[in-house]
Amino acid sequence: MRDLSLQVLKALAHPARLRIMNALREDEECVCHLTAYLRQRQAYVSQQLMFLRRAGLLQDRKEGLRVYYRIKDPRILHVLDAVNALTNGKEERTARQVIATCSCPKCETQRRQTGGRKWKSKSSVPVAPTA
Repeated sequence: MRDLSLQVLKALAHPARLRIMNALREDEECVCHLTAYLRQRQAYVSQQLMFLRRAGLLQDRKEGLRVYYRIKDPRILHVLDAVNALTNGKEERTARQVIATCSCPKCETQRRQTGGRKWKSKSSVPVAPTA
Protein backbone atom coordinates (compact mmCIF):
# COMPACT_ATOMS: atom_id res chain seq x y z
CA MET A 1 0.00 0.00 0.00
CA ARG A 2 2.83 2.37 0.87
CA ASP A 3 4.42 1.90 -2.56
CA LEU A 4 1.13 2.68 -4.27
CA SER A 5 0.68 5.88 -2.26
CA LEU A 6 4.20 6.91 -3.12
CA GLN A 7 3.58 6.27 -6.84
CA VAL A 8 0.42 8.39 -6.80
CA LEU A 9 2.08 11.28 -5.00
CA LYS A 10 5.14 11.10 -7.22
CA ALA A 11 2.92 11.14 -10.31
CA LEU A 12 1.06 14.23 -9.10
CA ALA A 13 4.24 16.05 -8.06
CA HIS A 14 5.02 17.10 -11.65
CA PRO A 15 3.28 20.28 -12.92
CA ALA A 16 2.51 18.87 -16.38
CA ARG A 17 1.05 15.67 -14.94
CA LEU A 18 -1.04 17.65 -12.50
CA ARG A 19 -2.39 19.77 -15.37
CA ILE A 20 -3.18 16.61 -17.35
CA MET A 21 -5.09 15.13 -14.43
CA ASN A 22 -7.06 18.33 -13.98
CA ALA A 23 -7.74 18.38 -17.72
CA LEU A 24 -9.24 14.90 -17.50
CA ARG A 25 -11.54 15.65 -14.58
CA GLU A 26 -14.76 15.79 -16.57
CA ASP A 27 -14.17 13.64 -19.62
CA GLU A 28 -11.62 11.70 -21.58
CA GLU A 29 -9.35 13.56 -23.98
CA CYS A 30 -7.16 12.52 -26.89
CA VAL A 31 -3.42 13.01 -26.93
CA CYS A 32 -3.64 15.72 -29.60
CA HIS A 33 -6.04 17.75 -27.44
CA LEU A 34 -3.81 17.44 -24.38
CA THR A 35 -0.80 18.40 -26.51
CA ALA A 36 -2.55 21.57 -27.71
CA TYR A 37 -3.87 22.30 -24.22
CA LEU A 38 -0.45 22.02 -22.58
CA ARG A 39 1.32 23.68 -25.53
CA GLN A 40 3.98 21.00 -25.44
CA ARG A 41 5.39 18.55 -27.97
CA GLN A 42 3.43 15.34 -28.45
CA ALA A 43 6.38 13.20 -27.33
CA TYR A 44 6.60 15.09 -24.02
CA VAL A 45 2.86 14.78 -23.36
CA SER A 46 2.90 11.09 -24.25
CA GLN A 47 5.77 10.55 -21.82
CA GLN A 48 3.78 12.21 -19.01
CA LEU A 49 0.66 10.20 -19.91
CA MET A 50 2.70 6.98 -19.80
CA PHE A 51 3.97 7.88 -16.33
CA LEU A 52 0.39 8.51 -15.11
CA ARG A 53 -0.83 5.27 -16.68
CA ARG A 54 1.97 3.25 -15.09
CA ALA A 55 1.12 4.82 -11.72
CA GLY A 56 -2.39 3.42 -12.18
CA LEU A 57 -4.11 6.80 -12.48
CA LEU A 58 -5.18 6.67 -16.13
CA GLN A 59 -6.77 4.28 -18.59
CA ASP A 60 -6.44 4.58 -22.33
CA ARG A 61 -8.37 3.40 -25.34
CA LYS A 62 -7.70 3.56 -29.05
CA GLU A 63 -10.16 4.79 -31.62
CA GLY A 64 -8.63 4.62 -35.05
CA LEU A 65 -5.34 6.49 -34.91
CA ARG A 66 -6.26 8.46 -31.79
CA VAL A 67 -5.58 7.42 -28.21
CA TYR A 68 -7.95 8.71 -25.54
CA TYR A 69 -7.13 8.91 -21.84
CA ARG A 70 -9.41 9.10 -18.83
CA ILE A 71 -9.04 8.97 -15.07
CA LYS A 72 -9.16 5.36 -13.90
CA ASP A 73 -10.45 5.87 -10.37
CA PRO A 74 -12.67 8.88 -9.58
CA ARG A 75 -11.40 8.91 -5.98
CA ILE A 76 -8.28 10.67 -7.28
CA LEU A 77 -10.48 13.74 -7.82
CA HIS A 78 -10.53 14.23 -4.04
CA VAL A 79 -6.74 14.34 -4.05
CA LEU A 80 -6.79 16.84 -6.94
CA ASP A 81 -9.32 18.97 -5.06
CA ALA A 82 -7.02 19.01 -2.01
CA VAL A 83 -3.99 19.97 -4.11
CA ASN A 84 -5.98 22.69 -5.88
CA ALA A 85 -7.20 24.03 -2.53
CA LEU A 86 -3.63 24.19 -1.23
CA THR A 87 -2.62 26.21 -4.28
CA ASN A 88 -5.60 28.53 -3.77
CA GLY A 89 -7.39 27.10 -6.78
CA LYS A 90 -4.82 28.50 -9.19
CA GLU A 91 -4.55 25.23 -11.08
CA GLU A 92 -6.85 24.98 -14.05
CA ARG A 93 -9.69 22.59 -13.39
CA THR A 94 -10.62 21.55 -16.91
CA ALA A 95 -9.39 21.43 -20.46
CA ARG A 96 -12.79 21.06 -22.08
CA GLN A 97 -12.28 24.09 -24.21
CA VAL A 98 -12.02 24.20 -27.95
CA ILE A 99 -8.41 24.81 -28.74
CA ALA A 100 -7.79 26.31 -32.17
CA THR A 101 -4.68 24.21 -32.78
CA CYS A 102 -6.39 20.92 -31.87
CA SER A 103 -7.86 18.80 -34.64
CA CYS A 104 -9.57 16.22 -32.42
CA PRO A 105 -13.20 15.35 -33.23
CA LYS A 106 -14.49 17.07 -30.07
CA CYS A 107 -12.82 20.36 -30.96
CA GLU A 108 -13.91 20.15 -34.60
CA THR A 109 -17.53 19.59 -33.53
CA GLN A 110 -17.33 22.44 -31.02
CA ARG A 111 -15.88 24.80 -33.66
CA ARG A 112 -18.73 23.98 -36.05
CA GLN A 113 -21.28 24.65 -33.31
CA THR A 114 -19.72 28.02 -32.47
CA GLY A 115 -19.30 29.03 -36.09
CA GLY A 116 -15.52 28.74 -35.93
CA ARG A 117 -15.19 31.64 -33.48
CA LYS A 118 -12.12 31.64 -31.27
CA TRP A 119 -11.71 33.18 -27.86
CA LYS A 120 -8.62 33.83 -25.81
CA SER A 121 -8.15 32.12 -22.48
CA LYS A 122 -5.96 33.27 -19.60
CA SER A 123 -3.18 31.12 -21.01
CA SER A 124 -3.43 33.00 -24.33
CA VAL A 125 -4.21 29.81 -26.21
CA PRO A 126 -7.08 30.41 -28.68
CA VAL A 127 -10.12 28.65 -27.25
CA ALA A 128 -13.88 28.68 -27.52
CA PRO A 129 -16.12 28.21 -24.46
CA THR A 130 -18.06 25.03 -23.96
CA ALA A 131 -21.76 24.82 -23.33
